[in-house]
Amino acid sequence: MHRGGRGFGHGGGFGRGFGGRHGHDDDGRGRRRRMFDGGELRLVLLKLIADEPRHGYDLIRRIEELTGGAYAPSPGVIYPTLTLLDDMGLIEAADSDGAKKLFAITAAGRVELEANQGAIEALIARLTEVGDERQRTDSASVRRAMGNLKAVLMNRLGDRDLEEATLHDIVALIDEAAQKIERL
Repeated sequence: MHRGGRGFGHGGGFGRGFGGRHGHDDDGRGRRRRMFDGGELRLVLLKLIADEPRHGYDLIRRIEELTGGAYAPSPGVIYPTLTLLDDMGLIEAADSDGAKKLFAITAAGRVELEANQGAIEALIARLTEVGDERQRTDSASVRRAMGNLKAVLMNRLGDRDLEEATLHDIVALIDEAAQKIERL
């Protein structure tokens, strides 16, 4: 039922950095890598719709939840993919109370899910890993401490009577803290 391309379940991962360390989320040339390759987004959407019928924005929110807020696909990516899945006969519009179109999986969609179960499990695991990494590196206590440091620095550095020796002491303290954190 697939029309050309690399097909579902084929292709690479998210690329370097999504879920990686030290903020390297580019392709080595300073450009951000795409979160999904080939048919990966189609598989994720198909799985989420199989879990329960969903609207487009529900799918966006669910992916954002899985990644801990690190990634939310745009409507300009989601809706064309939903149209493609519908054209392929893998999902269909279901009865909906409101104006939003609710999508449900078809029998052909379930067959496609079964055929790509391993790839789908890997995709969901990677999305969850991105969320877990985000949770580890973006905790509220770290953000609070960074904000506190910034406020203290701005206040202290704004002092017109700040002596050069004090400024050097501040720089030394920041460098020392950075080195200690790096060694953790």
